[in-house]
Amino acid sequence: TSGTALCSAAANTINQWIEVPYDSQMARTRNRVLVRQLISSHHAALFGLTTASVGTLLLWHMVNPLTATLGLANILLYVAVYTPLKRMSILNTWVGSLVGAMPPLMGWSACTGTLEPGAMILAAILYAWQFAHFNALSWSLRADYSRAGYRMMAVTDPALCKRVALRYSVAMVPICALAPVFGVTTWWFALDSLPPN
Repeated sequence: TSGTALCSAAANTINQWIEVPYDSQMARTRNRVLVRQLISSHHAALFGLTTASVGTLLLWHMVNPLTATLGLANILLYVAVYTPLKRMSILNTWVGSLVGAMPPLMGWSACTGTLEPGAMILAAILYAWQFAHFNALSWSLRADYSRAGYRMMAVTDPALCKRVALRYSVAMVPICALAPVFGVTTWWFALDSLPPN
């Protein structure tokens, strides 16, 4: 848990360190500590690099190399791909969903030392869920994202934003139905998940 929390803290800190000029333009993010200069840029960068290193090493030595590799890969995917992509392409949402789908893979690998189909089902549930979640969030923040120069579907292609949210919401039904097939849960889960999906 500590290693995963440190990896998450690292990704979020480095992301916010990179995005200070853009966060200052958005109502949702302009009160972040780096934007308000409550923490120096130097200290934030040092904290991000330290938590990335300690988190990865902790996972490597106290859990297993696979979980540590997934944790480090997720930090790099978030910081080096997702963060800059937000200002370039709507593909950022798909990459961001990969980042969000990584924790179940890390949890599974921490418990078993491997990645099995059940892990992929849990990751697929989180991956698909994020489109309905984030597209709804970004829809209400369109003006902020546009002002800060972020390339979100809600800004660049509102119709696509709606279609993608619907498409992945519908995809949740068969994904959840696969969970009992691979022994992740019982069939009650597939039935219980129908109304929310």
